[in-house]
Amino acid sequence: MQPLLDILAIAAHRDDVEQTCGGTLLKMRSLGLETGILDLTQGEAGTRGSAAERAAEADAAGRILGARWRQALDLPDGRIENSWENRLKIVRVLRELRPRVVILPYWQGRHPDHYTASTLGYEACFVSGLARVETGSSPHRPYKVLYASLYTDVRPTFIVDITPFIEQRNQSLMAYRSQYSNAEQGSALFVPEEEIRERTFAEARHYGQLAGVRYGEPFVQKEVGLVEDLMSLPVASM
Repeated sequence: MQPLLDILAIAAHRDDVEQTCGGTLLKMRSLGLETGILDLTQGEAGTRGSAAERAAEADAAGRILGARWRQALDLPDGRIENSWENRLKIVRVLRELRPRVVILPYWQGRHPDHYTASTLGYEACFVSGLARVETGSSPHRPYKVLYASLYTDVRPTFIVDITPFIEQRNQSLMAYRSQYSNAEQGSALFVPEEEIRERTFAEARHYGQLAGVRYGEPFVQKEVGLVEDLMSLPVASM
């Protein structure tokens, strides 16, 4: 069965993907790969913006990122649970889209939704490959699971060079006007609009420098890598 997507990014909230791996999705799209985004919640518990506003913003951001597919599940915002029912909701998506690569949030973090989404997503990827779990679609297990680690103090396994896509990534984030435009509501919690560009570009610059490029996004993989040719290894040692 032909896959609908090559890469599926799964995140807890609308705008998480744009912050952590939006540049990578843009780069993969430029290589001719089909990308998609699954948001687990709809944003009904957010300090700013309604679920309907977040949906419209997510659609706009997805178009900027060139995503072929984007949907949101109905998991409670702020109360994501790693339950069998929720795993099956993701399994149905995985079996429909059949991605080879899944990007998840890193498994540690400040927000419980983020680290719960990481474990939930991983276990759903495993369950999706079990033939005796019936969902009406044939089993499918992604080949590679990666973790977007931008907001975690951990050394990344690798960096993706997003230099040509940094402005477009910023546009996708700023599509969330309800979240990132200056407003009195939540002003003590949210970064002022005039600082967002500086902060996000500085983070991308930091990770880019680790890999010898201008702007980058960091990822972690749990398994070891395999090298065929020592002469082709990227990034200078000194």
